[in-house]
Amino acid sequence: MGHNKRRTPAKLGKKLKAIRDYLELTQEQMIERLDCPLIPLNKGSISNYEKNIRAPAIIVILKYARLVKVPVEVLLDDELDLQLK
Repeated sequence: MGHNKRRTPAKLGKKLKAIRDYLELTQEQMIERLDCPLIPLNKGSISNYEKNIRAPAIIVILKYARLVKVPVEVLLDDELDLQLK
């Protein structure tokens, strides 16, 4: 079976970085806050997500959204702006 590469939303990385900056967390602290024991996260993972080099697993996106209480749709839809209070 082949692997279908899913398209990463163009603004997802920027939004994930904005969340980490808003929470004033280092990459290591972000990994702790995401609390995804089944997903191997490291500083490189967070960096790749923020640079849109690699798309995070859906559960990771959900955890980012929950940290700042925004719908997942806001992170995944490039036409929606991330509003952090």
